[in-house]
Amino acid sequence: ITFYKTGGFYYGFEEKGHTGYGEEGDDVLCAALSAMTMLIINAIEVSYASNVDYTIDEKTTDIKVIAKAALPKYEKDEKKQYAISGLIQAYFFQLMDLVEEYYDFLDVKEIEREI
Repeated sequence: ITFYKTGGFYYGFEEKGHTGYGEEGDDVLCAALSAMTMLIINAIEVSYASNVDYTIDEKTTDIKVIAKAALPKYEKDEKKQYAISGLIQAYFFQLMDLVEEYYDFLDVKEIEREI
């Protein structure tokens, strides 16, 4: 899972494929990641009333999430911007904790990347 940030603000991430922890359709690690990803998307859209661009490929389970409202040049409301960026950052830290136990099945990194 690759997280995108710029200027210290997390604004998106990309997940590729299944974890391989369990059989497809019965993989609890993959299910947990999917649930957390949908929580992020729904929180941004509903709780923070912001747009989030995302694609989900049902065949490959590849997911890409971009929340421009996490960045100062796209969101004027600083509180909303920090809340959205903080939510994505919290997901990053949660996954870093999971890597400690599931290091053979989960790879998490962050990269600096402009939109």
